[in-house]
Amino acid sequence: MPGSTVPVALSTASVWPLRAHRAFEIAADLGFDGVEVMVWVDPDSQNVDALRKHSLDTGVPVLSVHSPSLLITQRVWSPDPEVRLRRSVEAALELEARTVVVHPPFRWQRRYGDRFSDLVAELEQESGVVIAVENMFKVRPPGGRRNARISAFRPSIDPTEVGYAHYTLDLSHTAAAGMDALALADRMGDGLAHVHLADGTGVPKDEHLVPGRGGQPCGELLERLVERDYEGAVVLEINTRSARYPANRVADLAEALLFTRLHLGQ
Repeated sequence: MPGSTVPVALSTASVWPLRAHRAFEIAADLGFDGVEVMVWVDPDSQNVDALRKHSLDTGVPVLSVHSPSLLITQRVWSPDPEVRLRRSVEAALELEARTVVVHPPFRWQRRYGDRFSDLVAELEQESGVVIAVENMFKVRPPGGRRNARISAFRPSIDPTEVGYAHYTLDLSHTAAAGMDALALADRMGDGLAHVHLADGTGVPKDEHLVPGRGGQPCGELLERLVERDYEGAVVLEINTRSARYPANRVADLAEALLFTRLHLGQ
């Protein structure tokens, strides 16, 4: 484990409702190796020139770009999901980021879903950017029974059922889905190119807790990454929206970073 050089990045989503520039500042102050830009309703996250300025001002590089794949971002950049993914790759190239994170298509995105696998492969080949498809979780349908869960994703919440060149493993999502994170990592194999590190208690919602505060094998996964000479990044994607004071947010992110570096042998 000594000598692990796996980069540890901070997602700009970790400082929401603050804007992206604050993530760059906190990342610089705490000693993160970079940031992941979550492209969503924050205007800064949609502006490549602004992001480049934040990176230059703080000395913190953009390591990855999270394509606008959430329900609330269905009109960010374009109502067409293919255009959104293409623009995410373009943004990554402009920001010199190695990776784009994308969710599987929603079930109602039939045209996009039919083309998704080919599109991802085509964009990777053309750009040289790694496009890492993320594991998801089921949700309760409106008006559904308390324990009823459905997948909004096509064909399922597990991208290994399709098979892509590269994957993002999200441990908050495995918690919400009741999936075995280590088994999923094994199924992803050498295609595991990116990790969203956060914890969850197993309730069927996306909690994004500080690692160590839930039931996910966060530490064990990190140690396995080192053992297998993992070449991707680990991104802390933590929910700090309930932080009462700015210092509470910074303390949570510092704790998450310390946990990560310890288990990476850094």
